[in-house]
Amino acid sequence: MIGLALRSLRFHKGGFIASFIALFFGASIVIACGGLLETGVRGLAAPQRLGAAPIVVTGEQSYPGSNKVFQERVRLDAADVRKVAAVPGVKAAVPDVSLPVTLVLDGGKGGVPATGHGWAGAALGPYIVTDGAPPVAAGRVALDSRLAAEAGARVGDRITLGLRGAVRPYEVAALVNGPGDSATVFLSDADAAQAAPQEGKVDAIGVLTEPGAGTGQVRAAVARALKGTQVSVLTGDERGRAEFPEVVTRGKNLVSMSAVFGGLAAMVTVFVVASTLGLSIQQRQRQMALLRAIGSTPGQVRRMILAETFVVAVLATAAACVPGPRLGEWLLGRFVDARVVPDVVMYRSGWIPLVAGAGAALVTALGAAWIAARGAARTRPTEALAEASVQRRWFNWIRAITALLCLAGGTVLAFVTLQMDGAKAGSAATPAAMLWAAGFGLLGPGLTKLMTALLHWPMRAVTGFAGQLALLNAKARAIRMAGAVMPVMLATGMASALIYLQTTQGAGAEQAFKDNLRADMVVTSATGGISPSVVDWVGRQPGVTAASAYVPSSGFLEPSKAEWADYNGKGKAPKGTPVQINGVSPEGIERTTAVRVVSGSLADLAADTVALPESSAKGHRLGERIPMRLGDGTKVEPKLVATVGEQRGYGAVLMPAALIAEHTTKGGVPQVLVASAPGTDSAALAGRLTGPDAPAPGLHATDRASLVSAQVKQNDTQTWVAYLLVAMVIGYAVIALVNTLVMATAERRREFTLQRLIGATRSQVMRMMTVEALLTAFAGIALGMLVAVATLVPLSYAVLDRALPAGPPSILIAVIVSALVLTLGATLLAARVALRTRPSAAVGSRD
Repeated sequence: MIGLALRSLRFHKGGFIASFIALFFGASIVIACGGLLETGVRGLAAPQRLGAAPIVVTGEQSYPGSNKVFQERVRLDAADVRKVAAVPGVKAAVPDVSLPVTLVLDGGKGGVPATGHGWAGAALGPYIVTDGAPPVAAGRVALDSRLAAEAGARVGDRITLGLRGAVRPYEVAALVNGPGDSATVFLSDADAAQAAPQEGKVDAIGVLTEPGAGTGQVRAAVARALKGTQVSVLTGDERGRAEFPEVVTRGKNLVSMSAVFGGLAAMVTVFVVASTLGLSIQQRQRQMALLRAIGSTPGQVRRMILAETFVVAVLATAAACVPGPRLGEWLLGRFVDARVVPDVVMYRSGWIPLVAGAGAALVTALGAAWIAARGAARTRPTEALAEASVQRRWFNWIRAITALLCLAGGTVLAFVTLQMDGAKAGSAATPAAMLWAAGFGLLGPGLTKLMTALLHWPMRAVTGFAGQLALLNAKARAIRMAGAVMPVMLATGMASALIYLQTTQGAGAEQAFKDNLRADMVVTSATGGISPSVVDWVGRQPGVTAASAYVPSSGFLEPSKAEWADYNGKGKAPKGTPVQINGVSPEGIERTTAVRVVSGSLADLAADTVALPESSAKGHRLGERIPMRLGDGTKVEPKLVATVGEQRGYGAVLMPAALIAEHTTKGGVPQVLVASAPGTDSAALAGRLTGPDAPAPGLHATDRASLVSAQVKQNDTQTWVAYLLVAMVIGYAVIALVNTLVMATAERRREFTLQRLIGATRSQVMRMMTVEALLTAFAGIALGMLVAVATLVPLSYAVLDRALPAGPPSILIAVIVSALVLTLGATLLAARVALRTRPSAAVGSRD
């Protein structure tokens, strides 16, 4: 059967090439997204500063029992160092503490961001002293020689370091050379412990093994010694997670994005490949009719079609295995450029993405071929030739049920989108767009007939005889027409829905930021943090009506006691709910943000207390203890003292700034929100807050407009990555559009020849094809707009509380014009090529 399929493909190169292109590009995109998914899941980074330790112990960043992660560094107890040191085979357990520091320059007006460590951690590099002596005494530091050269510092010089909002003088005791980032500062172990965000905590433990001790055995023994604690014991390239926790925290962005768009690409591939193969087999109805008429059984016809498809699919997916991983690596580079993922992430695309991408393409192709072959094989020989000529049959119960399921799924997801938070509504709207497109695609011939009927009179009135002939063709061959309309619908519908989805969500986030910000000014520091005393000083300045520390973080609301009681060991255990946590100063937050108290009072927000958004506070009472995990995994049970209103999808838990700052990776207050009195001169106020009388050097004041602009720019940078993936999927849909239109037009060579033989000129045929192309484009665009409307209206209500999505009309105009140009261009170019053949030669050619 394979041999017969190979011989058959020689005479159907057009269908073979079209199917090959559809499968090749679809498999390449799925493989690329699979590689990104594997990269995000593995979370590997080559160790640099910890490279000398064969084993590294660090906090486990994953939330227990889920794929969610803690966004702040999870630290270890200092007591764990002693436990690890006591493990057989361990030569030394070296604690490592990392903290942000700033090398203050220019009298405090500027600074060089760096990372500080205790001197004990220098052995894990290892770092070598090139000048001076190790900083073992308090007040002494060692600088990476590259950082020292940049700052113009030498051994014996006095420098100023900013640590967590405090500025202290230090003496340069040594210059060191070692691996990793040049912006590295080593403090004495005592100074590092004193400046660390949390007392009695370390960031990682580097394990140096005894000579001859097996790394695997020691690793297992260390894991046993620390059993029951939230730790990760790492070897190989996994050790980079301890040095660069953002590989895990921000690397999860890669997992979610690649999974969403990989799934979307796979769904588009199913649609495109099924459409292409179906059209290819429809074009061979005459051949199928002859095979059935000479005695071929339905099973033989099905096996021949499946064998042909298998050959094409194997060739296409094998070819896609070459560019697929490279495309994934290129995409990772673009994510790094946009700072969505850190630049230390190591790209990993093994056999799993290759097998998944190739397998998905093969299953898709064979499934589509089986469906298409089923109709061709079941045609009775006595009806075969008539069926091949008029193409009457298209509707069956399998198609109807599948279409209804897709449309029902789209409807359900539309209602789900309406109920979701604005920030998360896109996760339901994206698959809804594909389900609407699939449902309309399955009903394509019927919808095409409907669109043709609606466009019949206006098209005929404008285009005359050529239009009448084109409309008759469309009416007689609705199935062929639908094969051309559906790719136009897919491209326009997906382009409009996905692009406006991004613009709408971006507009929602921007509007929520603007509405929530009431501060006229934001104060930051070049020293890397602001101390609580500075916050109090800012609030006392003339012209300042309120000042609040602001520490953005995240965490989880743990299941309540009632939820655990309902669980009682049955079914799935309840999980924590991710929440945004903002550390604030209660005395100023109501004037600097749009926080609206619903119950209780923010004046009571101190020590171990919390204010919850209304949606999160359901089922809780004021005074109740709320089980939570902070951003670094620390379990707390603060008392509920207030509930606050929220913008849909953009609410945040409020807690005291001092508490949250201790549990962030940087361990400080990054900014102060300032509200000024009416009529206050902003420039003068900024001068007072940052001038020579300021209690700390390096303070900067940014007005509200600049802050909003910076937030918009940050959102645009991150949204650009989504646009890149959207463009990749849409580009594939466009390729499928051109591919299908060229194939559908080129196979009509015999029809064009007959028209030429009865006296039609080339220009008359081209005018007819122009009208058909316009009819195809208008029908496809209209159906595509239905897909977009069904997707975007629920999303817009969820995000913006209105039906109209956000975004410039130029996007819609560009989509429609592009669809028209591509449809006309592909159709007329293929028709022009087909008309080059002399009528006498075409009549004698093989079909």
